Formats: sequence, structure tokens, C-alpha cells
Amino acid sequence: MFSYIYLASQSPRRQEILKQIGVNFEMLVAAPGEDTETLETPLPNEKGRTYVERVTFAKSAIALARWQKSGKPWAPVLCADTAVSLPSNPDGEILGKPNDASDARRILKMLSGQTHQVLTAVVLTTDPKINPLCLVHVSEVEFAHLTEAQIESYIQSGEPFGKAGAYGIQGLGGAFIPSIKGSYSGIMGLPIFEVNQLLDFAKVARI
Repeated sequence: MFSYIYLASQSPRRQEILKQIGVNFEMLVAAPGEDTETLETPLPNEKGRTYVERVTFAKSAIALARWQKSGKPWAPVLCADTAVSLPSNPDGEILGKPNDASDARRILKMLSGQTHQVLTAVVLTTDPKINPLCLVHVSEVEFAHLTEAQIESYIQSGEPFGKAGAYGIQGLGGAFIPSIKGSYSGIMGLPIFEVNQLLDFAKVARI
């Protein structure tokens, strides 16, 4: 039985979710000079599920190497990545984090009045000598028709930045979403039900 895990993510939302379900964790953050952002660039014509699995497995391998250099005792390593996918988008279905206000405006206009997918991949390394476990949770998110004023006001709030798809369901962006089909926590960054199953399999204790 493990009393804690390593979390290879700096996402405050993932940290909150793990605390919510009583998981002790220690951060396994990137060292200076590590470039994980480059991994998040979609490949040409890459599909949502392929993308989120590729990125999360790559981040997981980097995190494992990070642990090996740390000299710390072993505990399972949890890594996750979330992608927003709009399959009908002719310019590529992966909608990443906006570069600036203009990019946020472009993304929000594409999402307006559409139903998109939010895919969260979770990779848990239970033993450094064996292949990690992986799951992908897909949620369908309906977006309301947004006016220009709503988009501009939302951009001014600053919330779209640093978020895939240029919105946060747990914040002001939640007011744009009439319905979801799937996991609210998965859209935030960690699907609680599925993560609990992985942690049970890995014999990770809860508080």
C-alpha cells in the first residue's frame, strides 16, 4: 500500500481534485530548462484521442526520468493532459491554449453554438519497470451562442489564457455551457471515478 503518489502536473485544478478524494501527493515538477510545452503542439491532422494519449505518455516518460534523477523513494507517478477537440473544424480539431487575445477570440467564436469534446488522458506509472496504465475520458460539452460583447468581456477577465479551448468550466466560462455529457471533473482535468479506479489498482491509500 502506498501512502502517497507523485503528481507530475502543476495544474491547480488537478491538485484540488486529488485533495478532494483524499489522496496525499508530492509534486514532481519540471526542472529548469525542461521543455514540455513543445510536446503540446498538435501534429498535422492529429485526432483528439491520439493527441492527448501521445502528449500524456510523453510527459509521463519525462516525469519518470525526473524521478530517477531525484533520488526520492518510489511511489506511483500520475500524469494527465486535457485537450479540447472540435472535429468539425477544418483547420485542425485540437484547440489549444490561446496565444493572445486575438487567438482567444478566434477559439471562442469557433466554439460558440457548437458541441465539442474534452478529452483527458491519465497515465499512472505503478512500477518504474513496467508499462504505465492509461485511460482516456471523453466528455461532450455544449456551448451557447456567444455575442461579441460576451466574448470580449470574457477575454477581459483573463480567464481564457492558459486553458485549452480558451475557457474554464469551473470559472466564468461555466455560464456558457447549457449541458455536458460526461465527467465534470474530467473536463476540469482529472475524471474522479476513473482516477479512483486506477489508484485502487495501484493500492494507493486515501486519507
